Amino acid sequence: MGLLDGKKIVVTGVLTDASLAFRVAQLAQREGAEIVLTGAGRALSLTQRTARKLDSPVEVFEFDVTNAAHVESVREQVRASLGRVDGVLHAIGFAPEICLGDDFLAAQWSDVAVAMEISAYSLKTMADAFLPLMQPGSTIVGLDFDNTVAWPAYNWMGVAKAAFEATNRYLAKDLGPRGIRCNLVAAGPIKTMAAKSIPGFKKFEDIWDERSPLGWDVTDSTPVAKTVLALMSDWFPATTGEVIHVDGGYHAMGA
Repeated sequence: MGLLDGKKIVVTGVLTDASLAFRVAQLAQREGAEIVLTGAGRALSLTQRTARKLDSPVEVFEFDVTNAAHVESVREQVRASLGRVDGVLHAIGFAPEICLGDDFLAAQWSDVAVAMEISAYSLKTMADAFLPLMQPGSTIVGLDFDNTVAWPAYNWMGVAKAAFEATNRYLAKDLGPRGIRCNLVAAGPIKTMAAKSIPGFKKFEDIWDERSPLGWDVTDSTPVAKTVLALMSDWFPATTGEVIHVDGGYHAMGA
């Protein structure tokens, strides 16, 4: 019997087979879940191509979180495919290039607004899309990165992640009475397509394994994916509004 037997799961953010979301989708299938994927814009074809690498065929639906019309269209597509939704993975993030790098002051509000809408507000957009299909016991899980300190080059993406965590807490407050849980998994650095777009990512790689008491493998997304699956299972029935660190213990260490 699998951990997610009978669960209906929506997975966003699959771009390549190195994506954290891909490993979540792969393990979810192996644990008995029925899944669908979403993609957006020019990356939709990447999602469709990568979906073929999963163990079982899955449907892929277009969902651009900046397009209000997609909220209803993806809901109806998922309703027709799955009937209901027991879990949603939020694995979406983006910031214009000027929001990252050496100069925090370079970004203008128009740039920051894009990062905030796609990387933080989209958690609420995703709730809007799938709440009508969710029952008590369902869960929303988002992929996060620690933002309690200022990281080199991460800049406005770090600010967006702070807003992401706040959004998670308020969703947990509002959706708790409906029996729906909202949690985040703060992952250590993993070599993904998204990570490669962050200037100075190599610095994270170099120090993370050294400072993490459990060590850290930037090529292994399995620990993160397993934590997501655990949160989507029935084994955390009273946990919501949380940020679970899966980073080898790095977040708890001093300089």
